[in-house]
Formats: sequence, C-alpha cells, structure tokens
Amino acid sequence: MIARLRLTIHDSWVEAERHLRIIPRNIELLIFATIQPIMFLALFAYVFGGSISIPGFADYNQFLMPGIFSQSLVFGSAFTSIGLAEDLSKGLVDRLRSLPMSRSAVIIGRTVSDLVRNLFTFAVMLTVALLLGFRFKGSILDGVIATALLVLFSYALSWVQAVIGLGVSSVEAANSAGFIWMFPLTFVSSAFVDPSTMPSWLEAVANANPFTVVTNAARALYNGLPVGNNAWWSLAWSIGLITVFSSLATRKFSKSTSR
Repeated sequence: MIARLRLTIHDSWVEAERHLRIIPRNIELLIFATIQPIMFLALFAYVFGGSISIPGFADYNQFLMPGIFSQSLVFGSAFTSIGLAEDLSKGLVDRLRSLPMSRSAVIIGRTVSDLVRNLFTFAVMLTVALLLGFRFKGSILDGVIATALLVLFSYALSWVQAVIGLGVSSVEAANSAGFIWMFPLTFVSSAFVDPSTMPSWLEAVANANPFTVVTNAARALYNGLPVGNNAWWSLAWSIGLITVFSSLATRKFSKSTSR
C-alpha cells in the first residue's frame, strides 16, 4: 500500500512537471490567463465601485477583492478540462495508459500543474489589488488561511473540470462546457453584491451556493471579521468535491480512448 502510494506521488509529480515545462514555451497563454482577472479587478473597482454600497464596508474594494480572487481561481480550474480534452484528442492519453504508471497520476499531475499556474495568477492579482487600495485587515495567519481556502476550493473544482474534460467530444466542447456553469456559480453569489439585495428566491440560491460560503469565509478572514462556521463549511465542500469527483475522474480516465 505504501509502495503504491509512493509510486502514485512520484508519477503524479512527473506528470505535473511535464505540463509545467510547457508554460515557458507557451507564455502567451499564461499572460492572457493573468490579464483577464486583472481586467475584472480594474473594471469592478473603477466602473462599479462608486455606485455599489455594502453595509459594514466603508470601502467597496474590501468587499470586492476577495470575491474577484475567488472567481479568478475558479475560472483558472477550467484549464484542467481543456488540457485533458486536448491530450485525448492527440492520443496522448492512450500512450500514457500503456505505460507502467499509476492511472490516477495522469489526472493528479494535470490538476497539480494547474494549481501551480493558479497560484502564479493569484500572486499577480494580489499585487494589483494592493495597488488598487485593498488591504489586509486581519492577521497574517488569517490571510494565509483565507488564501488556502480559496486555493483548495479551486483545486476541488479542477476535479469537476477533469470529469468534464474526459467526458466531452472535443477541446472546443471542453472549453464551452468548462466555463458555462461557472458564470452562474460565481455571479449568483456574494462575490460582488450582498445576496440580500437579490429577489428572495435568488437570495436563497446564492446563500446555498458553495462559492458564497468560500467567498464569505475568505472575505471575513482578509478583513479581520468573525468568520463563523464558513471556514469549516468551505473545507467540507472542498474535501467532499475532491473525494467524489476524483473517484469519478479516475474511473472515466480508465474508460477513455482517443478521439
């Protein structure tokens, strides 16, 4: 059992390195993936910031930035579905399945490499947010915990994206299917406005949205506010999603063939 776990970890890291080595040769993809969240930061801060007032927040930026962080990390998980769909279309998955390596390592390696790319994007976004006036009101530990919760949730959604990428028929379909559900997930939430301003039925949906739970936890920690049970619920959602969708993705990978 221990030997098998070591093999999976080793193979997963080898696979992750394969994807990470591609980034310097395709730097345009990383640049454009970073520009999009920066545009969201600037647009919401300067275009909508003057017209939106949130009770308990004198500065809309303090409310907004954690929501933008959450959204951008979630959007970054879409690279997993696109990357796996591309590997399938090129026949690479069949070649990997023929090697004496852990089956789950192929998907773990992909999700880990996308996590590293997301961390880079987050670092750039945080720098821009600080330049726009965002400030940590909580402790350093609170900031680290908030960031960890966001990154873990993003990683959990990478496994959802893995199932999508292994189930669609083309890279184009993966691109559409990977993004289309993330817009209602992120916008029908507390990321940009207080859900209490929404119609009652939509407010209930927003409050039940796991993205709202994660965003509220991160926002409270970044701003030094009481976090309540949101941090634990965020952790529970992330672990639950990883458990369910990693199992589904591994099974689907075993049945996948080149397209």
